[in-house]
Amino acid sequence: MRKLWTIMLMAVLTACSSGLASDGDVPPAASGGPGQPKDVATGLAVPWAIAFLPGGDALVTERDSARLLRVRPDGKATSLGTIPGVRPEGEGGLMGVAVKGEQVFLYYSADQDNRIVRYRLSGDRLSDERVLVRGIPRGGIHNGGRLAFGPDGYLYASTGETGNDRLAQQRDSLGGKILRMTADGAPAPGNPFGTLVYSYGHRNVQGLAWDPSGRLYATEFGQNTYDEVNLIKAGGNYGWPEVEGKGDDPRFVNPIVTWSTGEASPSGMAYAKGSLWVAALRGERLWQVPLKADGSAGKPVAHFTDRYGRLRAVTSAPDGTLWVGTSNKDGRGSPRPGDDRILSITPS
Repeated sequence: MRKLWTIMLMAVLTACSSGLASDGDVPPAASGGPGQPKDVATGLAVPWAIAFLPGGDALVTERDSARLLRVRPDGKATSLGTIPGVRPEGEGGLMGVAVKGEQVFLYYSADQDNRIVRYRLSGDRLSDERVLVRGIPRGGIHNGGRLAFGPDGYLYASTGETGNDRLAQQRDSLGGKILRMTADGAPAPGNPFGTLVYSYGHRNVQGLAWDPSGRLYATEFGQNTYDEVNLIKAGGNYGWPEVEGKGDDPRFVNPIVTWSTGEASPSGMAYAKGSLWVAALRGERLWQVPLKADGSAGKPVAHFTDRYGRLRAVTSAPDGTLWVGTSNKDGRGSPRPGDDRILSITPS
């Protein structure tokens, strides 16, 4: 009997001493994790970003088809058309989308650069196209692409260094940066360098989110060792390519979370219920990153590991759920029946 109890105790201690937490297939009631995902829309092709309209419908970009879709909460999807000028190739194509009233903002790869454009949406009709920002470096990889309006009312955009490391440290380049601008594409008042650049030293940022205190967080792809979540400060230098992950150089801002690249490759991110929710591409899971009162991070918890494949888009919906998009048709995944899809998940 004593031997049996010893074996049981060792098993419990082994389970408790594992690394990053994961709910695996434990039911939400037992794990305290999010509710079971429900399909909102299926049969999509690389849904890159999701943004909600004032009436509750969502706009969804498809990277490789360059289509902009309108998706209702009941899952009905309508194409608003193919965005002109988009040249999908590699990791480029139609990427970020943001909404402000009747205005729709898109980030896309053109022939020679990445651009941010603005349209007016009336019903299902796009009009009044205006290019706000040209000349963002584009490449076969690392094009950034996230767009989001911050609580300050300004538009933020994430860019990548296209595999050209030196661009990240060049403050006169738009590559490897987080940009902050007005709705007309001008540098936002108070930007640290008087340009569009808000922070620099980034490798490839694809996720932006704010907490209720107005703090900005960003996900960032590492190279071979560490992926990151960073707390973004105006004018901050986040170290690439001089440092990957946490370092000891006071010139650079350290991340609040790091993962091995096999666990994450973090893309879209949203805030809900006291946590950041991060979509993992290579890691094929949804990371929950609890936030502390000072903006630092608690221990990340992995949800739905290997269940839905590559995850890219995460957005908070008006009803309090998270809409999460898969990316299994992007050339690096294994499509499953119904892919690509948008899932609705209730955070906890």
